[in-house]
Formats: sequence, structure tokens, C-alpha cells
Amino acid sequence: MFDRLTERLDDVFRKLRGQGRITERNIDESLREIRRALLEADVNFQVARSFLHAVREKATGREVFRSLAPGQQVVKIVHDELVTLLGRQMEPIKLADHPPTVILLVGLQGCGKTTFAGKLALNFKGQGRPPFMVAADVYRPAAAEQLKTLGDSIGVPVFSQAETGEDADPVEICRRGVEAARKSSRSVVILDTAGRLSIDDEMMDELVEIRALTQPHEILFVADSMLGQDAVETASRFHERLAITGCVLTKMDGDARGGAALSIRQVTGQPVKYICTGEGLESLEIFHPERIASRILGMGDVVSFVEKAEQAFDQEKAAEMEAKLRQETFSFDDFREQLQAIKKMGPLDQLMGMIPGAGKALKGVQVDETAFVQVEAIISSMTAKERVRPQILNGSRRRRIARGSGTTVQDVNRLVKQFQAMQKMMKQMSRMKPGRMKMPVPFA
Repeated sequence: MFDRLTERLDDVFRKLRGQGRITERNIDESLREIRRALLEADVNFQVARSFLHAVREKATGREVFRSLAPGQQVVKIVHDELVTLLGRQMEPIKLADHPPTVILLVGLQGCGKTTFAGKLALNFKGQGRPPFMVAADVYRPAAAEQLKTLGDSIGVPVFSQAETGEDADPVEICRRGVEAARKSSRSVVILDTAGRLSIDDEMMDELVEIRALTQPHEILFVADSMLGQDAVETASRFHERLAITGCVLTKMDGDARGGAALSIRQVTGQPVKYICTGEGLESLEIFHPERIASRILGMGDVVSFVEKAEQAFDQEKAAEMEAKLRQETFSFDDFREQLQAIKKMGPLDQLMGMIPGAGKALKGVQVDETAFVQVEAIISSMTAKERVRPQILNGSRRRRIARGSGTTVQDVNRLVKQFQAMQKMMKQMSRMKPGRMKMPVPFA
């Protein structure tokens, strides 16, 4: 996310920090570079102009020129204005006083509405709020089946045309779906409506009818972030007819520019509430403007990193793992379990971007996530006894494991060596006082 923009801004700020003294000329040159970077990121022209005007006004103040570190002051001003541009603070979903909370999803075809519906349902389920999904897209072939498959995979019920009769239109499906959610005491009902290849009156009229009949508490416009300004323009047109209450940006993992994220709030006046950072159903993030601004400026996002770690690592299992470390019984099974927990946190390149300085330090380095697959294959090819007592892994056993995992003996040797080094480190850690031990994060 934002890779290209982050890189360009980093170049600008490095030049500024190298200046012993900041002048209006320095500021003007930097702002020209920032303007170019924003336009290349496909940020709306009017949004970019307003942003730069606000930065210039504050960056040419007397306190900046007299500062001992004027370059850092300018970076702080840009950061603060980015936070303002992105919406200042996180805007949560408005929950109904009397459940269910009705959430209407709208957007063009192919923007990722159905997948987002599954992600949102899983998110609410994790909060202890039982969700219910309604498949109201009767136009796209197998749309209802796709939502049902997602629902089955996360244990969430799906209401569709099959429960209403073949003649039911999307408006009737939504109405009866909300009723069914209420009768089954569901906390949240998510209406997955149809998209079109382009906006048309028929599509909008149908959505207006659904809104009037179901009285949704939230109307979320789902946009493909890779479309940049086109997504922002479409969001604006949906807002004119439906009065959307928030936006969702999908496919952020494939968008190196970030123009939609930087423009959509200012153009529509409505907040971004979620971003989708991958294909997996867990790849959903609540949109925090300050955290996103820090990521854009290469400052990392430690808070989000810790939150992901807390979700991925079970507290009870962490306590069990600590006991194993103290008893020096940490095995390859435990090692594999930790790897699987790390994978749940999301793509490694995104995780690295959340650690301050890591993105810059690892610039150009390709993160090979297939290494995880290889490690798991090697461990799976071991017997239960070998996983618990790796010291019995002689030459013939290692050759058998290599054949079974589709790897080489050298790969097996490398993993065993890394594991033994980790065990040695853990042996030293086990001598620490209880409560001071930190759980290790293995990277093969």
C-alpha cells in the first residue's frame, strides 16, 4: 500500500532534513515535489491543491524557520495535514439501539462487495455480534452461491431468493431478509446488493427502494481502490442518490498509489470505514487516519501490528508455550503452530511496513512467503517422534524427509540448524524470571 507515494515523499523529506536552514525557496521546491507525488498517486487535483495550500501556510510560519530542526517540523506538518485529509479520527459502524443493525452494501460490479460482506460478517462474529447476510444480487450468475459459500466457511447464515420464491425481486429479498434476521435474534444484517458495469437509473432506483424499505443504519459504498479517481467519482455519484454513510476500499494490497484513499473523504464528505488488504477473509482493517498517515510517511504502524498479533496469538496457548520454553520441551509442532499464527497476521511485506524503519531498510528486498510453505512441508514429513526429538534426525531420516516434502537434504539441514539455534536461545531465556520472558517470533 502507498509504496510509490511513500518512496517519493521520503526523497522530499530527506532533502529537507539535509538543509541546515529552511527558507521559503526550500519550502516551495519541496511542495512542488509533493504536488507531483500526489498527482502521480492519482489524488484528486482539487484535493491535492487544498492540501498543499494548508501545508504551505503552516510551513512558512515563523516558528518553523526558527526551529532547531525545521526539516522535522515540516514533516510533522505534512503528517498532521494528511491526518486531516484522511478524516482525523476513526469512524466506527453505527450500531442500532435495538438490533439488528442493518448495513447496506452498494457499488459497481467487480469492486469486491460480496467478499467484503464475508469479511465484515467474520469481523462482527469475532466481536460476539451474530451476523446475518442477505444475497440480494439476482443478476450476476452464482452471486448468491458465492455468498453462501462464504457464509458456510465462517458459520454465518445467508438468506437468498431461494427462501422467498423465484419471483421475488431484490427489494423483497432485502425486506424479508431483515425480518428473518430479526426473528432469529441476529445482531447485524448485511445486505449484499447487485453491482453494474456502470451507474444507471434502474440500478439507483432499486437501491433507493431498498433503502426506503429497510431503513439501513449504514450505507457503505464499496470501491476498488485500484481505480483511483474513477472510484472517487463513482462514490460521489452514489452519494448524491443514496446519501452513503461511509466508504470501503478494497484491493489495497494491489494499489501502490493510494489516490482513492487520499481523495474519497474530501470529495464525498463521508469517512472511509474499512480497507481490505488481501484476499483472505481475515484481511480487513478498520481505517485509522493517523495510522494510515504514519504508514504513508514511512513511520510504521506499531499499534496495528500489535493488534494483529493479539488476534493471531491465543493468550492461553501463549501461556502454554511459555511453560514449554521453561521446561525446554519446545518442539517442531510448536514451531509450526507459531508459523501458522504469523501467517494469520497477513502478508509479510505488509507487516514489515508496519514496523518503523523496516520498510526503508528492506527496500527492494523480496519477501518470499513460499519459505513458510516449505518449512511446513518439511515438518509435516517428519514422524511424531522426530518432531518432538529432533536430535534423532540422522542422515537417512533427513533424506526421507526431503523426499517426502519435495525439498533437498540441504533445506532440511538448514531448518534443523535454525531450530537448534532457536532452542539454544530459548534455553537462555528460560533462566529469566517469570513474567519477563517474551514470546519469540520465528522466521525461517
